[in-house]
Amino acid sequence: MLSETRAPPGAFLIALLTCVVRLGERTSEPMPYTYDHPRPTLTVDCVVFGVDEEGLKLLLIQRGHDPFKDQWALPGGFVGIDETTDDAALRELEEETGTRDIYLEQLYTFSAVDRDPRQRVVSVAYYALVKPSDLRVQAGSDAQDVRWFNARQLPQLGFDHKDIVAVGLERLAGKVRYVPVGFELLPKKFTLGQLQALYEHILGRPLDKRNFRRSFLKMGVLDALEEYQTGVAHRPSQLFSFNRREYQRLVKAGFSFEI
Repeated sequence: MLSETRAPPGAFLIALLTCVVRLGERTSEPMPYTYDHPRPTLTVDCVVFGVDEEGLKLLLIQRGHDPFKDQWALPGGFVGIDETTDDAALRELEEETGTRDIYLEQLYTFSAVDRDPRQRVVSVAYYALVKPSDLRVQAGSDAQDVRWFNARQLPQLGFDHKDIVAVGLERLAGKVRYVPVGFELLPKKFTLGQLQALYEHILGRPLDKRNFRRSFLKMGVLDALEEYQTGVAHRPSQLFSFNRREYQRLVKAGFSFEI
């Protein structure tokens, strides 16, 4: 008759825990398979629009390194391993403008196979709306210079940035007709003439003065201020401000903004 051998108290639990630890050590090792196929690199490019007395402007950087060294291009760069594309775009813009408080919206993904001569690169493009007078632009670490250009009279651009700008201009022209994003480009206090000039710069065509002003005043999203222009040679015009809270209230009630 065989005698039954019993494990010391707790031995079974110790053995079980040992197995769990060893299993955890195995699973912490690299997976037994890897991706052998080539993988694209991810970047962001930013179409930064601003408006001044000369019209619609675009912020460009002069590249300090190859490829396209010395040529002008859109601000942008590679997405870090721990970043979202939104985070990367804001980081790149902060380097050039000194602020992250910027209206930023995703534009389009550009993935032409030969868009970057270095390697296979996919870029998520954004467009930003800023007030140039509020910023002190400066070239980032990888740029020689940074400058505002007329958005419709640009120098030769590197990569496929000419195509990205074209899409950005088209998106902005469509957007301002249905969403009041144009106010992101104006000072807090502005004249109706400045507002109309902004829309004409963006749309690239003249607008009827009477119809434009009637349309905006009828919406009820502008506050007429008891203030007028100062330091102008002509008769001072009344100043207005955009009532964002009223606009949001109207939208919830079914209001449709359209110019």
